[in-house]
Amino acid sequence: MANIGAVISSIRNIMRQDRGISGDAQRLEQLGWMLFLKIIDDKDQELEILKDDYISVIPEKFQWRNWASDQEGITGDELLEFIDSTAQDNKGLFSTLSTLTNPQNPKRTSIVQQIFDGTNNFMKSGYEMRKVINELNKIDFNSSKDKQVFGTIYESILVELRDAGNKGEYYTPRAVTKLMTMMTDPKLGERVLDPAAGTAGFLTEAIDYVRDNYVNTVENERFLQTSITGWEFKPVPFVLGLTNLILHEIEVPDYHYIDSLKVEYNSIGRKDQVDVILANPPFGASIADGVETNFPTNYRCKESADLFVILILQLLKSNGRAAIVLPDGSITGEGVKARIREKLLTDCNLHTIIRLPQSTFFPATVSTNLLFFEKGSKTKDIWYYEHKLPTGQKSYSKTKPIQFEEFGPLIQWWNNREKNQQAWKVNIKDLKDWNLDIKNPNSSIEETSLSTSEVIKKLSTSFAKSQSVIQELENLLK
Repeated sequence: MANIGAVISSIRNIMRQDRGISGDAQRLEQLGWMLFLKIIDDKDQELEILKDDYISVIPEKFQWRNWASDQEGITGDELLEFIDSTAQDNKGLFSTLSTLTNPQNPKRTSIVQQIFDGTNNFMKSGYEMRKVINELNKIDFNSSKDKQVFGTIYESILVELRDAGNKGEYYTPRAVTKLMTMMTDPKLGERVLDPAAGTAGFLTEAIDYVRDNYVNTVENERFLQTSITGWEFKPVPFVLGLTNLILHEIEVPDYHYIDSLKVEYNSIGRKDQVDVILANPPFGASIADGVETNFPTNYRCKESADLFVILILQLLKSNGRAAIVLPDGSITGEGVKARIREKLLTDCNLHTIIRLPQSTFFPATVSTNLLFFEKGSKTKDIWYYEHKLPTGQKSYSKTKPIQFEEFGPLIQWWNNREKNQQAWKVNIKDLKDWNLDIKNPNSSIEETSLSTSEVIKKLSTSFAKSQSVIQELENLLK
């Protein structure tokens, strides 16, 4: 078994030597399509053994095994031409795969085509690229041990992508995705959707959960294969998400490179609705011009997270369940924000809100909440649970992220709910302007929210006191 951590570290160092790679985002995009090609070829070889009639959709010339697996294979300018050539009589890998067609297996073909139509080869040195390829060849993705270890390494790659991205929008801590999935309990045969899927963290968690709890036969696995769907709008997380799903044994991922907010709202009917939605909608992200006009007039706004709430309500079946991440900015506020919350609370039973520490989505420092609801009945009471930092820890960080084990008390409380220092219940009649930003009434430390003018006034008073103390000291010295 390869030391996969050392392999990924070596690849990182090699790419830093290539003048075409500028920054983490480009390095991760480069690694993304190379990983995809390696993994899909490993899976193709496995399927060729299991199925007599299976043929890879990737042309033989461009299958990883035929150009990359030989340590002494093509390199330098020859390798770059093999990858990048656009000549009609000698199309390179990108030109071929970005326009790939195969009527015998159109869905798997479409996956490959979308990957190479939306990504780039940034490396300028064929020699450095060969070194990266040789490092990837040390990993056998059909080895259960390598896959298990690589799952952990993959998480670290996603964390790097988060740090290279915008406000942590690409990555939800694995402890959080696991908790949300467990509490929502997706079952075999239920359709699960993440309309803001990123690198497919929620979807792979749902796959693992259903397999562990409900899959017992080959027929069960067939049901699972067709019940997981994801939508993602950005190319790098899309590539990594697809690769993640293939790594989780989904033969033809139902994963689409689309802007969810452009899915025609009024055309979403019963056949499009799903049983379970798990999502961390991007917040504070820019939306395409005019996207808000896709939604009913009463709910139009420029905040992506708020529009996703309306979209999710439309996508859920009656009695469907959802768990989503929302920042404080979406659970409070007036105007359209209040109208969106009113629709949520009248169309659904919002039964639980888990309040998370501000540093949970490090490096973003935004107060976030996990909302759990079921469509089809109005909200009467909302249970709140405040998750606190481990004793002695001041915040979550890159080296001290949130751990699933911390949710032990919450999981115990979930099915036997009682008020305690961390849990309280609010009747919907007590909400003012549908405001869901309800502080813990049992908190020993009083939290206050000050306006800008109040902050300036307090600072002015503090500075005045300081100046007075300085004047007294000067007088004493005289």
